[in-house]
Amino acid sequence: MEQIISIDRMEHAVALFGSFDENIKLIEHEFSVRVTARDSELKISGEPEGVMKAAKVIDSLLSLLNRGEQLSEQNVRYCISLINEGSEEKIEQLASDCICVTSKGKPIKPKTIGQKHYCKAIEDNTITIGVGPAGTGKTYLAVAMAVTAFRAKEINRIILTRPAVEAGEKLGFLPGDLQSKVDPYLRPLYDALFDMLGAETYQKYLERGNIEVAPLAYMRGRTLDDSFIILDEAQNTTSEQMKMFLTRLGNGSKMVITGDITQIDLPNGAKSGLKEAVKVLKNIKDIKHITFSEKDVVRHKLVQDIIKAYEKNEEAKRRHDKG
Repeated sequence: MEQIISIDRMEHAVALFGSFDENIKLIEHEFSVRVTARDSELKISGEPEGVMKAAKVIDSLLSLLNRGEQLSEQNVRYCISLINEGSEEKIEQLASDCICVTSKGKPIKPKTIGQKHYCKAIEDNTITIGVGPAGTGKTYLAVAMAVTAFRAKEINRIILTRPAVEAGEKLGFLPGDLQSKVDPYLRPLYDALFDMLGAETYQKYLERGNIEVAPLAYMRGRTLDDSFIILDEAQNTTSEQMKMFLTRLGNGSKMVITGDITQIDLPNGAKSGLKEAVKVLKNIKDIKHITFSEKDVVRHKLVQDIIKAYEKNEEAKRRHDKG
């Protein structure tokens, strides 16, 4: 079977193929089809089902290009996965507004439906809980939303925090004073802020107290007004720490709590405060819980495959334990 697709603009054809034709090769490999270009037309040939799906992916990618989106391996793969599960109507929602511009002028946009729902939840709710695997942009997008709110003067401070005992390490074993002991834990948060603001602006806001990056223990006994507070790696909080954190919420503030409940590093027997919070807070108005899946992973494709393989293994273990 063959199908012809017309392309109006030459630059769209170039973007669609990608460097070294990598986008088209992905589509050919996924659907066992052959895609050839002649003038302003693409010809897709192969088995009927493969041709039909490949045509849908190409149409979807062209509509993204028409709306000014840039194509990357990640969004080509994402379109393929949506077509494979019969959710092509969701692709319409993919093109999205820029939520923040980095210090180097790069626009930051949600890249998946899950990420889009997450950013909308942060915008519309006082507290948002984002749970999902590594690489889904939970922390990075939360920092982008915080910087946007700060630039718009909706809040006066950005506070980033995470529990400082993880991966079995106790702070006493790390060299140096307390700040240098906790810095390695907070590095991913610094990195995201550096990216958005640039080192100079970041330093200026840090000195003025507009930005605070600190371990969770520093939050005790405070009320945080007019602030955008992000608790990262929340799966490693205890129930007491999570309750302490949530009750710091002051007037005019927003909170975003992120974590991955498959990567809990708490000592044996300790209950994750994040797991409990998801259960306890589920019916409270103005608190939104967003769950990411491996489809929302925007890192290297292998990260998705690794997460899937571990999920399969966990499932097999559960079945074995029941049996």
